[in-house]
Amino acid sequence: MCSAPRQAYTFPDPQQDTSPGESTVTDPDTQPGPGPAAADALVGRIARRDVVVGVVGLGYVGLPLAMTAIAAGFEVIGFDVNPARVALLNEGESGIEHIPGAPIAEAVRRGLFRATADLAELGRPDAILIAVPTPLSRQREPDLTFVETSTRAVARTLRRGQLVVLESTTWPGTTREVMKPILESSGLVCGADVFLAYSPEREDPGNAAFGTARIPKVVGADDAASLTIARALYDQLVVQTVPVSSAATAEAVKLTENIFRAVNIALVNELKLIFEKMDIDVWEVIEAARSKPFGYMPFYPGPGLGGHCIPIDPFYLTWKAREHDVTTRFIELAGQINTGMPYHVVDRLIAALDRAGSRGLNGARILIIGLAYKKNVDDTRGSPSLKLIELIEARGATADFHDPHASVVPVTREYPQLAGRASVALTAAGLAAYDAVLIATDHDAVDWPALARHSRLIVDTRNACARAGVTGAHIVKA
Repeated sequence: MCSAPRQAYTFPDPQQDTSPGESTVTDPDTQPGPGPAAADALVGRIARRDVVVGVVGLGYVGLPLAMTAIAAGFEVIGFDVNPARVALLNEGESGIEHIPGAPIAEAVRRGLFRATADLAELGRPDAILIAVPTPLSRQREPDLTFVETSTRAVARTLRRGQLVVLESTTWPGTTREVMKPILESSGLVCGADVFLAYSPEREDPGNAAFGTARIPKVVGADDAASLTIARALYDQLVVQTVPVSSAATAEAVKLTENIFRAVNIALVNELKLIFEKMDIDVWEVIEAARSKPFGYMPFYPGPGLGGHCIPIDPFYLTWKAREHDVTTRFIELAGQINTGMPYHVVDRLIAALDRAGSRGLNGARILIIGLAYKKNVDDTRGSPSLKLIELIEARGATADFHDPHASVVPVTREYPQLAGRASVALTAAGLAAYDAVLIATDHDAVDWPALARHSRLIVDTRNACARAGVTGAHIVKA
């Protein structure tokens, strides 16, 4: 099995000035009072690494953030409501394929990191960074349950001088309209007693070229003190901070980035549908177009959107826009195109089976290559493969999957019936037993020539075979 490139984490030398200061929790009554003095005191302590950083949510975003803070010289406490995950991290294992366990084990050994499920400890960190999921409801409306629950937990132990930053992607106004009232229910005032900011995560799982520390960070807040403190912290963590005028602006930046991708992916998906009817290979078109050195950026079609951001984030803005009587026709059209791609892929699969003289999908055996939503990672969040399995089996077929990185279907809200299914091995005899192989994820670890040799029919949604130099009448692009 090939692993995705790993991010390196270098910890500070305890003898150097950049190492964390003595870990202390100051009595609120002895801290500087409300106003600039409290802000200046916290900025000074951040510069000296004399603060404890708390990270709420230790998944694909929170764990790299925690490791980056440790590497920058801060002591970190990680919070997660999953006791099994907490135990795993305290044993020095990440549980995420592209995040190595060795740096976690070293940080635990040196007392720089520990994980806990006890949210009563949220009063200990000086800076609390919240990186929890922001999914959609079944009605495709924003579900801020995790943000609200985490913020209430913070409010229960909130003390003067703490910084709270939300990193989860959400609609513009969440920090001000949802988090601030909850925090101020403690009796402390944001911008004076405590400090509140928003800095959207920009993680790209498995991207070795851009780990957390190398990605510029947008930071926004609704008061000068909170912005100053948040910038002071992130200046120590990442290569560049980009301040904006408000938390809502920072929230809008994140949505803009992901909607840009969603719309452009929808465009190439629609072009694929058009060019298929004209017997034109959209992949060849894109490769030729990208030779233009200006005015063009390549995006690629696929079997549907995956991940936690691109399939979800546009709907956060369309929902909020309705409050302002704005119709988001363009964004919603892109969403319709992208969510329709799994259905198109299944239609192409059925047509390919018919042309091959098979009996269609009813009773057929289909093998899906790839459960993860993108190549070379184990991340299955929002993967179109799950939808493809559901659609294929609804037509009377059986659908297995092979993935060298994601071996088991996790428990999901959308597809609980698929939980626990395991990846099958790729063998010559096994491949020959399937009526068709559907390529949904183009992992580098798959032997594409061998797959083509032993499969009766291949429906390729990623152009994986052609890129590997494999062609044949039994290979159909979709």
